[in-house]
Amino acid sequence: MKDVETLKILVTGGAGFIGYHLTKALLREGHRIIGIDNMNEYYDPQLKYDRISKLVEFDNYQFLKGDITNKDFLLTLFENSGFEIVINLAAQAGVRYSIENPYAYIDSNIYGFMNVLEACRHFPVKHLLYASSSSVYGGNKMSPFSTSHNVDHPVSLYAATKKSNELMAHTYSHLYGIPTTGLRFFTVYGPFGRPDMAYYSFTKDIFDERPIKVFNHGLMERDFTYIDDVVEGIIGLLKQIPSSVKNWDESKDSISSSFAPYKIYNIGNNAPVSLMRFIKAIESSIGKEAKKVFFDMQPGDVVKTYADVDELEEAIDFKPTTTIEDGISRFVNWYKDYYNIRFE
Repeated sequence: MKDVETLKILVTGGAGFIGYHLTKALLREGHRIIGIDNMNEYYDPQLKYDRISKLVEFDNYQFLKGDITNKDFLLTLFENSGFEIVINLAAQAGVRYSIENPYAYIDSNIYGFMNVLEACRHFPVKHLLYASSSSVYGGNKMSPFSTSHNVDHPVSLYAATKKSNELMAHTYSHLYGIPTTGLRFFTVYGPFGRPDMAYYSFTKDIFDERPIKVFNHGLMERDFTYIDDVVEGIIGLLKQIPSSVKNWDESKDSISSSFAPYKIYNIGNNAPVSLMRFIKAIESSIGKEAKKVFFDMQPGDVVKTYADVDELEEAIDFKPTTTIEDGISRFVNWYKDYYNIRFE
């Protein structure tokens, strides 16, 4: 165990993909973690229960089934637990699903986050970190995407809710002095991931000998970020508590900071990968070529994401090291083991 101060930390969305990996790393450092999750059926809940089954082996971990949209549950939890750090990863994820079921995003990502902010207001914490998304960059053409860029042109409701989270966090930072850090994640992937993500569904389809759907005829790029690199970035920011920038001036100071104790960071690989290289990495790891069916771009999607991580590198010396080939290989090995696949 590293020589670190032991903290009491709440991780919402603790049974989710990032929540699971982050919690496991924090537990190994000796922190006391309470994880909450509503265990919804957006994707197979068994994955969530299997993640939790690995976390409850730690003595310094407690899991509670609960929903951040339940204000009374959340306030009671905060009142009784004395959290020092809160990491809000609970959200309704998925760009495409936000077109089919928009109200789920308002409930979880807006109303639920409001409850988290109110809980932090009434039971103050040292630091609130929360998941934002690279989706906030929307229709931006300038790359790499920088936290100094305007993000007022979302192309999905999911992106709009994440931008709203940043605005809400800033307001509470200003009004109540809550130090908040927004984390704009760029296409996180890895073992125990989300089945709705392309790398997961592509892998499943190739093993099941079904064709994969390739959108925009493969002419897309993503700044795929391996889960271990993301976890390293989050943990590095725990004690990077934002402070107010005296005499902050938007004409000369970074808009990722503020006169409030507020900060935004990109957490990405800083190395976009073409969709076809990404598919090739999956094919190579499986040892079989995919049958591909090409489609036009889907509503709400974007052609390219590319993270500028200069501020994160300056703050915590963040340097992602995992190539797409290495990361996909680790995922495919996990997938074969988890689903007991013997593929020749």
